[in-house]
Amino acid sequence: MPIDLPLSVWPTAQRTARAQRAGRYLDVSGVHPAKMLPAIAARAIATYTQPGDICLDPMCGVGTTLVEAVHQGRDAIGIEYEPRWAELAEANLTLARSQGATGHGEVLCGDGRSLASLVDPAVRGLVALVLTSPPYGPSLHGRVTATPGRGVKKEHHRYSTDPANLAHVGLASLLDAMSTLLHGAAQVLRPGGIVAMTVRPWWHNGQLIDLPGALVEVGEAAGLVLYERNVVLLAALRDDTLVPRASFFGLDQVRKARQHGITRSVIAHEDLLTWWRRP
Repeated sequence: MPIDLPLSVWPTAQRTARAQRAGRYLDVSGVHPAKMLPAIAARAIATYTQPGDICLDPMCGVGTTLVEAVHQGRDAIGIEYEPRWAELAEANLTLARSQGATGHGEVLCGDGRSLASLVDPAVRGLVALVLTSPPYGPSLHGRVTATPGRGVKKEHHRYSTDPANLAHVGLASLLDAMSTLLHGAAQVLRPGGIVAMTVRPWWHNGQLIDLPGALVEVGEAAGLVLYERNVVLLAALRDDTLVPRASFFGLDQVRKARQHGITRSVIAHEDLLTWWRRP
């Protein structure tokens, strides 16, 4: 018998991604091709934590979760596999402190699958919220420059060339990795703590890969209880109308699919899966 879950739609793209980051993050943060929208992180932190709580992002990228947490008076721990992004996340935390953020943040360079051993043992069992997003492949979003007569030049559309990075593994290996990560998250969460993960399906060889559905099962197998499955909008909401904010790459994929007779639309949302740790 299906379980009815609380469901809500979060209007997290009322402003563009660039506007959300302007002045709050270093400009160079824009080169990371797979960033979480600050409004998603801010809403999740405000919803699932209180001032003084600890938030953890085991795949923190440029530090979006951390920056939004310390600005709300939470303490934050980030783990990032790529040294380049770990340094940038630390720099964004420094900027947040200079702007009056009252929370404390730190970044550890390492593999998020080892989060339970990477964080200070004193933190074990105290984390209120683990907030993160898995990689969807080695090449995402990025920036493009169109030059008449020369076509389109892609820049910053790959966030790792390391074959050991999870961005380069297939679905089965990614799910195994997320299982390990979620087991680790359960160890550091306090009783009643929340794991929140933004995730979306993707297309591969003409098939839609239901990553959100697969991760629901992975989380439950890790001993967590599915709590909510929210919709976080990547498009602006204007009354009863969605205003798309699709990237060049998203539009290009849809255009190419339609040229081959495949009905496809741009992605306008991500799922925000949340699990609860039993007391």
